[in-house]
Amino acid sequence: MYYPKLLLLLFPLLITTSSSELANAVFNKSFVADAELGTTWKNNPSLVHNELPDDHFSVRLIFPRLYDTTKINVGPNITGVRLFACGFFCAGLAATCDAYIFSIFIVNAVNEGSFLHLKSPQVIWSANHNRPVSENAIVQLTELGDLVLYDADGTLVWFANTTNKSVVGMHLTESGNLVLFDYTNREVWRSFDHPTDTLVTGQMLQLGQKLMASISETNWAKGKFYLTVLADGMYAFAGVDTPLAYYRSPTSGNITTNTSAYIALKNGSLEVFTSFRRTEAPDYQIWLPPDAYGTEFVRLDWDGHLRLYQWGDGSGDWVSSDVLDIADPCSYPLACGEYGICSDGQCSCPDAALRQSGLFELIDPRELNRGCFLTDSLSCGSLQKARFLALPNTARFNIIYNWTTNEGHCKLSCLNDCSCKVAFFIHTNDSSGFCFLASDIFSMISVNTQSYSRNFSSYAFVKVQDHRAMLSKQKIAIVLVVTSSTFVASIVVTVLMVLRRKSTEPIEDGDTINQLPGLPTRFSFESLKSATGDFSRKIGAGGSGSVYEGHIDDKQIAVKRLDGINQGETEFLTEVQTVGSINHIHLVSLIGFCAERSHRLLVYEYMPNGSLDKWIFAKHEAAPLDWETRLKIITDVARGLAYLHSDCRQTIAHLDIKPQNILLDEMFSAKVSDFGLAKLIDREHSTIMTRLRGTPGYLAPEWLTSVISEKVDVYSFGIVVMEILCGRRNLDYSQPEEGRHLVSMVQEKAKDDQLLDLIDSRSTDLELHLDEVFRVMKLALWCLQVDTSRRPSMSMVVKVLEGTMGVETDLDLDLVNIDLMVANRAGRWNDVTLQIESILSGPR
Repeated sequence: MYYPKLLLLLFPLLITTSSSELANAVFNKSFVADAELGTTWKNNPSLVHNELPDDHFSVRLIFPRLYDTTKINVGPNITGVRLFACGFFCAGLAATCDAYIFSIFIVNAVNEGSFLHLKSPQVIWSANHNRPVSENAIVQLTELGDLVLYDADGTLVWFANTTNKSVVGMHLTESGNLVLFDYTNREVWRSFDHPTDTLVTGQMLQLGQKLMASISETNWAKGKFYLTVLADGMYAFAGVDTPLAYYRSPTSGNITTNTSAYIALKNGSLEVFTSFRRTEAPDYQIWLPPDAYGTEFVRLDWDGHLRLYQWGDGSGDWVSSDVLDIADPCSYPLACGEYGICSDGQCSCPDAALRQSGLFELIDPRELNRGCFLTDSLSCGSLQKARFLALPNTARFNIIYNWTTNEGHCKLSCLNDCSCKVAFFIHTNDSSGFCFLASDIFSMISVNTQSYSRNFSSYAFVKVQDHRAMLSKQKIAIVLVVTSSTFVASIVVTVLMVLRRKSTEPIEDGDTINQLPGLPTRFSFESLKSATGDFSRKIGAGGSGSVYEGHIDDKQIAVKRLDGINQGETEFLTEVQTVGSINHIHLVSLIGFCAERSHRLLVYEYMPNGSLDKWIFAKHEAAPLDWETRLKIITDVARGLAYLHSDCRQTIAHLDIKPQNILLDEMFSAKVSDFGLAKLIDREHSTIMTRLRGTPGYLAPEWLTSVISEKVDVYSFGIVVMEILCGRRNLDYSQPEEGRHLVSMVQEKAKDDQLLDLIDSRSTDLELHLDEVFRVMKLALWCLQVDTSRRPSMSMVVKVLEGTMGVETDLDLDLVNIDLMVANRAGRWNDVTLQIESILSGPR
């Protein structure tokens, strides 16, 4: 497509034009939809905007693009034309809007006298949906050829990242595609390549890309649903922590070899291709109602429905219809809203199903499908105890019951996991079954008992707060204290004396260890020897021992055997007490332990995809991970660390974060493992003093002072993120001398604004998401700050990854390579007390 340079010179005239002038320009087609370098737009009423006080939106146009000269009906006896427009949009009362997104939208223009009225806008793309801006925010096509968005306070919110691409102008196409082009008129950046929640005619959703639904109709941040195309068809997923598919197109692509699947909206249908030869017919086709007025789009809405939007000329408004062929309305994850129970299309709250009251309330009694909410919201770490509301014959959409256990353990695991809201359990016999812990709240489904055989029964255990039990316990405690204070005091003194005496004794056998509170299941040495085939199936090795694959009651496990009675004893006790007392979806679960004479063993859940290093370092033969998987792993690790740092009674500093200690399950969900070096930090203390520990390549600069905090984990996390994105180790002595230390290379590339030169060259998928990759790289730089106070907390990191917070822009790019400093100080690594190898390294 050719974008005449002369037209760019005309565009600045449009920036300050009045509504009447723009009205004449629109209807006489004398405007242009182009801009040249150096053009700046400010989000205030100086831009052309809607002026009707009863509009429930605010739009401010940067430039429009006439879609069609065909007149449309936009109200009784009112006609207008339809525009694609780029500008600022706010979905709120026009008089009080304070949160705008820079976006592309379809809007109807009506020429009434000397005014141009803008009606019924529909956003089809947005740049900053996770970070709205305020009044007086600025969009600029810089002299260097990048499109950037600044908030009113000067904070950089978003940029197109077109460095070194020789951009000379910007253009809005007739299909609503915002493009930046170079001197040869080649499109070097396109909004079509960065979809949000909408697909318009002529736009393709390619393999690995997503349509991501918003949280609600007025909150544009990323929600719980996304639609994507995989090698074997189109999928719709729901969930943040554990996404599960609730729709799949009936296609037959080759999942092992195909890399060119895509979805396209064209010719009156939504077409799914699993072959890039476009002359062939699509593998799957959803025929859509005819659009007589030429403008249609599909959007993944906040409730998980993929809807087609068309202009209803008779009604003067947009008309929507469902696209996905899901016959059962209860199969949609939010069929009855959060916590709602769907039964034959009818909605109710959980306590209503049990003829109780007071635990839940309807969000809107007039619209039962809006869902329910807990009258007393769950809180973690409070004095109030949680209990379960048991719902028989209740399930959820597409639950993967991949955890074999008993009902009691399933419920206990949910109670101990702050993020767990509902535990789903299916009994397969009298003693065991399958468990699924849900942290994302969706609708539940009332299951007909005839759906199961006599040997199966389904339960949903909904976690609620229990005040009554706590109050009763408090009353009893008060009575006991008042009436038996002397007796209680004597017991306390006795216990303290025993504990003090025991603490000075060496741990020689399992009996002493067994007295520790909060321990998981204890196994005998012989039982674990049998479970691992006499320790014949070795799957990993590290500095403190080896790891073996085994089975207990048909459940696959990983058994870590510490080498020697003295070696690893401290690490052993730390892991038993620390890991045994916590439970989180992104921390590897400690199932049990063995402490028998000289034997020290730990029993963990089995992680079939092994450790992260197997998948990210180039020397491994595994195929490179795509961008979405890498981002998911980074986010999972961040959530696990945030839980350790913020949500436990004491701050838990892991102190050995590295790819070998990050394990992947069958869905590539990441879990942090190996707490052998962990330290507990009391909330009233911000730092602790400890000897140097950890692994070369992941040590924070403050280790040289021996005074550390949980921020050393933040630094190590930053290193791991860079390794994931760059596909190489931080310390790699197989590289030439100038390329051995990744941190040093990151420092130099960051100063030259060339960070993207370091991304994993094996992955072509990363090239399709350069703006997101760059944002996560900047987050890693924030984590690598030398000054611990300038590093983010892991809770802040999670918010950045979820898109609810921006990355700090004022960063110190002078990074410290502690590995070189320690090596110089010690002369060689063996002079420093370090754990060189991972206890749980190697694939499992």
